[in-house]
Amino acid sequence: MSLLVVGLSHRSAPVSVLERAALSADAQIKLLQDTVAAEPATEAAVLATCNRIELYADVDKFHAGVAELSTLLAQHSGVGLEELTPYLYVHYEDRAVHHLFSVACGLDSMVVGEGQILGQIKDALATTQELHTAGRLLNDLFQQSLRVGKRAHSETGIDRAGQSLVTFGLEQLSSGAAVDAWLKGKRALVIGAGSMSSLAAATLARAGVAEIVIANRTLDRAERLAQILTDGDDTDVLARAVPMDSVPVELTRADIAVSCTGATGLVLSAESVAGAVEGRTGRSAAEGADSGRTASPAAVPQNAQLAPTSVGTEEGCPLDLSAVQGTAGFSVLGEAAVAGMAAAELEQHAAWVDKGDAAGRAQRPAAGAVTVLDPEADADAIAALAAAAATVGRVPERRRPEPVVEAPRPAPVLALLDLAMPRDIDAAVHRLLGVRLVDIESLAEASADAPMAADVDQVRRIVSDEVAAFSAALRAAHITPTVVALRTMAADLVASEIARLDGRLPDLDDKQRGEITQTVRRVVDKLLHAPTVRVKQLAAEPGGAGYADALRTLFDLDPETVASVSRAENNNENAKNRGRA
Repeated sequence: MSLLVVGLSHRSAPVSVLERAALSADAQIKLLQDTVAAEPATEAAVLATCNRIELYADVDKFHAGVAELSTLLAQHSGVGLEELTPYLYVHYEDRAVHHLFSVACGLDSMVVGEGQILGQIKDALATTQELHTAGRLLNDLFQQSLRVGKRAHSETGIDRAGQSLVTFGLEQLSSGAAVDAWLKGKRALVIGAGSMSSLAAATLARAGVAEIVIANRTLDRAERLAQILTDGDDTDVLARAVPMDSVPVELTRADIAVSCTGATGLVLSAESVAGAVEGRTGRSAAEGADSGRTASPAAVPQNAQLAPTSVGTEEGCPLDLSAVQGTAGFSVLGEAAVAGMAAAELEQHAAWVDKGDAAGRAQRPAAGAVTVLDPEADADAIAALAAAAATVGRVPERRRPEPVVEAPRPAPVLALLDLAMPRDIDAAVHRLLGVRLVDIESLAEASADAPMAADVDQVRRIVSDEVAAFSAALRAAHITPTVVALRTMAADLVASEIARLDGRLPDLDDKQRGEITQTVRRVVDKLLHAPTVRVKQLAAEPGGAGYADALRTLFDLDPETVASVSRAENNNENAKNRGRA
């Protein structure tokens, strides 16, 4: 049997696909049950987080295993197999072990070095043990991955390379300000009471928020989390629990809201967020949300004092714009007045501007001189200017473009952090005035440019060493049932020969019989000791899997005997694992 993992994560798939493929708790259970019921797999485990969905299995056939696991993922995620396949990755045997160990150390996380993944791996292991879908291979693999992750965090500074997804999200919301200073005294709303929401609540409490409100579908869990926060020795935050239907009201009081639930639909719609902002500010959050980014000249009050234009005062300009200051339709914000001007004047101005751009001011005619137009060179420019004049009543002054004025946008009065997958908060909230939203998609974009710490290389070396050790132990364990079967066969032969000796020498007393039996057993043990020790060493090396077959062939071992030994060992291991769960 061999380890196989098929999955997708933020590294292989866009957030939109991850969001649609997200598995509920019930879907994960059904996926595990269907996987172990499938022909290629005997063990299964699911690791599902906000940015990855991975299915681990012990399979007897690689290609059949990949096909079956991919199909099962597609069926239970609700995303068609053809659409899902381009985003799937496959790891097999040692590469699968390396992948899970890297995940456990935070090397494959959206925020490198974050430690939340260890809790998620622990939860995945507990689920497989509870459902009895994990045998010796996956139990050993997941338990070892937890040890590797803890070793990486204790022996290196990987914690300095990254932080929790919650902290990273809060840093994005604070827009460069110190998170603790930004959160100090704010009111926070946490939607959900699971592991991620609990981490968010604890992080907010340590940062110094004045109040935390916990909203959850199961009020008891929200009350328990609120009590933990209130009783904490390291904070003095005021925490209370409310039912989910109180979220709209609490949102009008909150300065920041963090949401991470297991809901399959939206928890906060754009309309509800807009209503909350309007309830706080008295103005609609949608005002100007879809307006343009520049201010038009028409928006300038007619009685405003406008800066004088230089056009018409420059040497050689054929127009005297000072005579038409204040004329209806006239604007000096980079444009020349043309309303009511004769076509000849327009043509002269157009030619003067065009030649000024091409040849420079040094070649312009002196004041009062008559400009001779080149019909062929200026025909297109004059025609375009005349068309513009006929349409808008003025000719654009090409050398002085109108300045771009940014539309004013109020400072956010409500900060939202969505850590759920699929998302809890409508993405349309991005367009609301007075609201700042950070979600998994924006975190993925921000983390792409996050710096890597020097400790990452050290963690990678730890992972490589641990993979080599685990794979060697796995290969050695693979031959153990064969060695046990060999020794069992030898013990049976000794017992058989001693029984025959009793028939031939019935006058032997118990002491003599015991001495003979002990001598024969010592001889057999000594003959088997060196070959069995050596074959375990050879089997632990890369490519050593074939030694078990060679041993079975050389000693003509019954395959069923070997299989029965293996089943007995797995049953004992599973009993221990159920005790751990």
